[in-house]
Amino acid sequence: MIQKALEALRNGEIVLVFDNDNRERETDMIVAAEFMTSAHMTRIRNDAGGLVCVPISSEHSQKLGIPFMTDIMEVAAGKYPVLNELSPTDIPYDEKSAFSITLNHRETFTGITDNDRAFTIKELAKLCKNENQADLGKLFRAPGHVTLLRAAEGHVLKRKGHTEMSIALMEMAGLTPVAVCCEMMDDENGESLSTVDARKYAEKHKMVFLNGDDVIESYKKYVKD
Repeated sequence: MIQKALEALRNGEIVLVFDNDNRERETDMIVAAEFMTSAHMTRIRNDAGGLVCVPISSEHSQKLGIPFMTDIMEVAAGKYPVLNELSPTDIPYDEKSAFSITLNHRETFTGITDNDRAFTIKELAKLCKNENQADLGKLFRAPGHVTLLRAAEGHVLKRKGHTEMSIALMEMAGLTPVAVCCEMMDDENGESLSTVDARKYAEKHKMVFLNGDDVIESYKKYVKD
């Protein structure tokens, strides 16, 4: 299934990835940011419904110069002490948040439409692919409507979140390590979509469904080789 997923990603298709029963217990829609389209955004918004985020590899995050949001809060806490109280030290499924800044491309209008978000995401991937990270501030503004996530250094070898799984898949597929991920929600019970229903969705729409553990093991072999 990993090879099918990698081929689907190379073709600009969405794949579904369930992380783990001992973590978030959520299935995310994942697609390569360099192939992002308005149609992808519409489907993700309607059929996933969670927070649309853009995972970025540790290496590209460093080159872009984007911080973790917790780093910004720590620096700003001197002026705004409440930020110390808001520090996410009690996340039940993880020890650190991957959240970074939010942004819009400067050529977008409000930034929230499917067209605007898809454009922002694709242009960000293009920036990284072309190694033009120094132009981030020239081409983008913050805050915006696209939420960036910084992958941990070493990716799934250090942290087993959808952020790192997304980047692992991009690397194994030979794509720019910038992705799009969004949690699949249940319209009826107010919770995340069950794994059973996520699998049914994948079967109905002919999408690849992956277990996070398989992604991690495949990436370990990929790095070793």
